[in-house]
Amino acid sequence: MTLHDAKQDRRIDYIEMAATSIAATKRFYTDVCGWKFTDYGPDYTSFDDGRLTGGFYKAESARPGTVLVVIFALDLAAAEQRVRAAGGKIVKPVFSFPGGRRFHFADPSGNELAVWSDR
Repeated sequence: MTLHDAKQDRRIDYIEMAATSIAATKRFYTDVCGWKFTDYGPDYTSFDDGRLTGGFYKAESARPGTVLVVIFALDLAAAEQRVRAAGGKIVKPVFSFPGGRRFHFADPSGNELAVWSDR
């Protein structure tokens, strides 16, 4: 059985990020995005957002600015509220760009991600 075909060639297949606390990271992304997690031991968990999969590995620190993962949201304001309510820190307030609007946030480990919307 083939897991991938030609239409998946050169598309993001999996993303891995550092997490200073696997439990806090899982809690945060469950609350903010509704992601599902599968643990592979105490130092690794994978996530599934319904379209893309990835993982978080246990690390002493996370270094922001190395990879920017951008998440799409139908309602940007609601997404920002969920980030704040879950303990995320807004590091770049909402701004406009040619495709829409977005903001950047830091998760509990310090990873910087962005959320955008074309609405």
